[in-house]
Amino acid sequence: MKEIEQEKDQTEETPELLADPQTADESDSEKSVTKQTSVAKSAGIVSIAVMFSRVLGLVREMVFANFFGAGFLNDAYQVAFRIPNVLRDLFAEGALSAAFVKVFTDYQINKSEQEAWKLASLVMNALAVVLSVITIIGIIFSRQFIELIADGFSPEKAALATTLTQIMFPFILLVALAALAMGVLNTKGIFGIPASASTVFNVTSMIFGLGFAYWLSGGGWTSSNDKTTVPAIASQWAIIGMAIGTLLGGAAQFLMQVPSLYKVGFRFGFGLSFTDEGVRRVMRLMTPAILGTSAVQINVLVNTFFVSSINGGVSWLGYAFRLMQFPIGIFGVAIGTASIPVLSRMASEGKIRDFRDTLSSSTNLVFLMTLPSACGLIVLGEPIIRLIYERGKFDAADTSMTAYALAGYSIGLTGYAAIKVLSPAFYAMDDAKTPMIIALASIVVNTIASYFLMKWLSVYGYGHVGVALATSLVALVNFFALAFLMRRKIKRLNGREILSAFTRIAVASAVMSAVCWFSYHFLHGQFGAKGFLYKALECFVPIGLGGLVFLIMAKLLKISEVDKIYNAFARKLGRA
Repeated sequence: MKEIEQEKDQTEETPELLADPQTADESDSEKSVTKQTSVAKSAGIVSIAVMFSRVLGLVREMVFANFFGAGFLNDAYQVAFRIPNVLRDLFAEGALSAAFVKVFTDYQINKSEQEAWKLASLVMNALAVVLSVITIIGIIFSRQFIELIADGFSPEKAALATTLTQIMFPFILLVALAALAMGVLNTKGIFGIPASASTVFNVTSMIFGLGFAYWLSGGGWTSSNDKTTVPAIASQWAIIGMAIGTLLGGAAQFLMQVPSLYKVGFRFGFGLSFTDEGVRRVMRLMTPAILGTSAVQINVLVNTFFVSSINGGVSWLGYAFRLMQFPIGIFGVAIGTASIPVLSRMASEGKIRDFRDTLSSSTNLVFLMTLPSACGLIVLGEPIIRLIYERGKFDAADTSMTAYALAGYSIGLTGYAAIKVLSPAFYAMDDAKTPMIIALASIVVNTIASYFLMKWLSVYGYGHVGVALATSLVALVNFFALAFLMRRKIKRLNGREILSAFTRIAVASAVMSAVCWFSYHFLHGQFGAKGFLYKALECFVPIGLGGLVFLIMAKLLKISEVDKIYNAFARKLGRA
């Protein structure tokens, strides 16, 4: 950090050291724009890969909605998968990726390629040992975990959730290895393959899950729409089959990246050392990062505790959260993934000006992509959910309840996505404590807000929506706190540019929302969603019109981020 400040002082306070200040400034500006375009290009590659994954993720959710609805079976699965999924975020994807990329990049710059590969192997082995122990503990104490986070479950539902948890707990080890592989490949400039790994997960988990479901259930199963009825044994075996498919999907997510790892130079070694300097640095960064990057997931776990007493509440929130994750994954995670290696390298080289410009540009890109997405999900949540989920065991009442939950989540979507960029920026500067402190505070705020908002809205029958609103509130508070402290750390954050971009994007999004709302209600009045074709028209026509209006408004309001994305793709296509 001191080296960065010295670089800042030398660059900004001693222009006489430059032979030609004007030329140097122009050169710095060009380099900064190049870096920002590079982030936009990499984010575009990740976005395309993640988009396919999210689409298939929605197809996977459609399968669950069709065969298992939003009641006993899916509630049990959602809770069982939530425990390893949260631990996955705690010990793997978020914390590990941010901490490992920082140290791995430093090794490549300041040591040697050989030392960097040795570090990667040591971290992988240490991770396998630690998470294997956690997995064994999780399997043994699964019943206690279920009782802790879902005390509102009936004994039968808790028993099924326990079995599903024991099956899926090894998922954290498999996905942690996949996250480490992703970090290595990202530092080598390879983004498409690791971003596509989750696509392989969705395909594998669906195919094998349904295969095992039919086999274990004896060739088919039935379940009631009554959310209080205990399903038949065949139906319970079917959801167990889906859990097995999920575990196999986690294995496929790691294995599909192995050939690329070997191609870039990684070689596995059997060495294990928890005292190695690099491993200790990763652990030192990762320990506070465990909370810093996973606050929202921990809050989701807290939310599960509050809604477990609402029949269908866990499923409604789960389906809504999946839809909210769609734009977050395509845009927020994609931009964050693309910017982490760039920001880490800039911090290691002490280029504070480029660091600031790239961070603010990445934040603006997040606003551009997620703000209109949030507005669209709020306005068109019901027709989207009706088209995707409403069939089989998922009825119109489930659609309405899920749409309200989605609106509650969407309010904080932009803040949630921006955290995916801001938190890793702190780790790039060797500061993992700041996001950790903010995350701890947000967990406390979420617990209090969830309790009171749920109690308030439960009077009207929408207690689960209060929990979703609490999650959004915490995400926004978390974002503003991180932005404020980052501004203090690097002296300024190009605040005027960010505020100007946000205002213009907000205006364009408001106009887009109005067009979407009026067009949807006009079509719904004409057709009434009486068939699949009409459902699709009510969904895609407003989305298409809204997207077109947003692009026109973006052009009229001169939103520069649109041009950056266009130029990044134009150059990529030009080379092709």
